[in-house]
Amino acid sequence: MSHNPIRPWRNIYRRKSRQIRVGKVLVGGDAPISVQTMTNTLTTDIKATIEQVQRAAIAGADIVRVSTPDEESTRALKAICAESPVPIVADIHFHYKRAIEAAEAGAACLRINPGNIGDAKRVAEVVRAAKDHGCSIRIGVNAGSLEKHLLEKYGEPCPDAMVESGLDHIKLLQDADFHEYKISVKASDVFMAAAAYQQLADATDAPIHLGITEAGGLMSGTVKSAIGLGNLLWMGIGDTIRVSLSADPVEEVKVGFEILKSLGLRTRGVQIISCPSCARQGFDVIKTVEALEKRLEHIKTPMSLSIIGCVVNGPGEALMTDIGFTGGGAGSGMIYMAGKQSHKMSNEKMVDHIVDLVEKRAAELEAQDQAAE
Repeated sequence: MSHNPIRPWRNIYRRKSRQIRVGKVLVGGDAPISVQTMTNTLTTDIKATIEQVQRAAIAGADIVRVSTPDEESTRALKAICAESPVPIVADIHFHYKRAIEAAEAGAACLRINPGNIGDAKRVAEVVRAAKDHGCSIRIGVNAGSLEKHLLEKYGEPCPDAMVESGLDHIKLLQDADFHEYKISVKASDVFMAAAAYQQLADATDAPIHLGITEAGGLMSGTVKSAIGLGNLLWMGIGDTIRVSLSADPVEEVKVGFEILKSLGLRTRGVQIISCPSCARQGFDVIKTVEALEKRLEHIKTPMSLSIIGCVVNGPGEALMTDIGFTGGGAGSGMIYMAGKQSHKMSNEKMVDHIVDLVEKRAAELEAQDQAAE
């Protein structure tokens, strides 16, 4: 729960779900909402895949999914899992044997699609492998690959069909006495996905993996995901998220954290509050924010930074941020620390100065956290 007794309108009451483990990461219950991404390298290119996993982990990814479409890929998975700093989910489609091989290779979780994995007997074999190797399972329902009998029943992909598919597959796992599972019901249509997730949240206590599948490119996909995932998270639905973008997986991680930060559900790094700029600006706000975003990527400690072009809203925004800069006149602006005016700084030197202030404050906060442990 995101709890704010002073501003109760900011509270988000998370749906109560069971908790499972994906490697070292807890999913569901009161665990933080985890952020996932997926590699887009050839899995058989072990070096490139490991490098991409590591970059995603540095960006903050808690879990990374890797596609295993063939036997050669599952053989490569063993080396990838051994080198990965985060749990690896093996993405399985069509052939249940790939799931068994992935479990043997060290995958922390197996993502299977009930629309194309096979009959109950094959699912039972996958469950046996998951139990033997300590894997969890994600039931991944997708509007684009629903079972034929459900499409015949409902006429087209729809929330009811997606939820029925998911619940049928849950029963298969439960009948096999397997309970370490989470579930997703993804669609590229925001309305369909949102409706399906709401129905699913009422129908099961399983941890829910949120995603708007095939959302689009960096800009369009970010907007679509923010609308779909943001509304569901605001309702308290969702235990782990993946933003699907036709872009570098690192961008998916960044967008995922920005969505969570916007809702106060999880924070990582510097949250920059900046104005769109206008004729009143006392410095180039857009270029300044671009420079600060890039130079502060390495900061993991949660902090807030306001960069406002003029004194209309600048002082007010600075009251609510750890560090602030407000544009003034004569080529300089005011630095705020913890909401209070601190000192003036020239526009020419402000980026270097703000970076230095943020790094020092982050070090102080990290030291305080270590002392409290």
